[in-house]
Amino acid sequence: MTANFSRRQFLLYGSATFGTSLLLKACSSRQTSTSTPGSGGGFKVAIALPGVITDQAWNQSGYEGVQLAKQKLGVQTAQVEQVPQADQTEVLSDFARQGYNLIFAHGGQFDAAIQQVAPQFPKTFFVGVNGAVSGSNIAALRIDHLQASYLCGIVGASMTKSNQLAYIAGQEFEATQQELRGFELGAKSIKPQIKITSTFTGDWNDVAKAKEATFALISTGADVIYQWLDNASAAVLQTASDKGVYAFGNTKDQLEIAPKAVLTSAVKRIDLAIAYLAELAKQNQLKGQIYTIGLEKPDILTLGKFGIMVPIPIKQKALNTKQEIATKKIIFENCKESGKNTRCLKQATT
Repeated sequence: MTANFSRRQFLLYGSATFGTSLLLKACSSRQTSTSTPGSGGGFKVAIALPGVITDQAWNQSGYEGVQLAKQKLGVQTAQVEQVPQADQTEVLSDFARQGYNLIFAHGGQFDAAIQQVAPQFPKTFFVGVNGAVSGSNIAALRIDHLQASYLCGIVGASMTKSNQLAYIAGQEFEATQQELRGFELGAKSIKPQIKITSTFTGDWNDVAKAKEATFALISTGADVIYQWLDNASAAVLQTASDKGVYAFGNTKDQLEIAPKAVLTSAVKRIDLAIAYLAELAKQNQLKGQIYTIGLEKPDILTLGKFGIMVPIPIKQKALNTKQEIATKKIIFENCKESGKNTRCLKQATT
């Protein structure tokens, strides 16, 4: 079965002992309970999501991942949407108390909650998607955002007229910093003196904040915007289109949202990666480590469709570089810059 709880329902039922009748009541209240064919062996997978599963971006991809695991592995699944940081530890704890074997926390903002909760439930495995945590029963699943954003930086620098690019994300943590770094490295490989401005709205789903940030960046001269938001991503893309500037899609192929603005998208098949880790967990092969997936797995990380405004030579440059990264002719090494730990480009090998 699949259980989909609103945050309010989940916390209400989680405050009591979760019996079968209460679980069925929660399922029926949302009318999303389904039977799962196949032999799941009682294995249960849950996911806690910071936003809504219909955002056509990050949260939807996470939800689709556990649904894919249900289809492929016959496991039972459940999800809770719109989990604010204040409720993260309680949501993760309640899933563990219900006997879920594998719990995905969908975003790097869950790292602290995972570290707090996991030691209390040693028989439950926790996975921080986009996280930077690991332990005996903790793993992290990470897409190499820097690799994809490097390619977008090449395209953006090649398309800008103002030589000013911008990056918008919901929160500042390691994954968004990696993505910003890749965008900068890619852009400066084309135009070393190009300017990149970054801003963090503090909310992945707030449409008004996303529009405000986009307007502000455009007003300062930015004519290419790389965004990583959830439900608010479409607002950035549509605002860019209205103002006649370019933008990049993220997570999903978002060209169709604003075809006049979207140059291409950093497509991250988080759903496939989540289903893969669920399979490892069900086979008792999941380890307490950080799993990082890059362009060497094009079914999981790649570029989306290009907008018709992107000239063929620029498109080909990005695709050629993509292949060089995938085959490790171009690599990114850990380094220090301005006293900070980051990653630097290593020149292509011959």
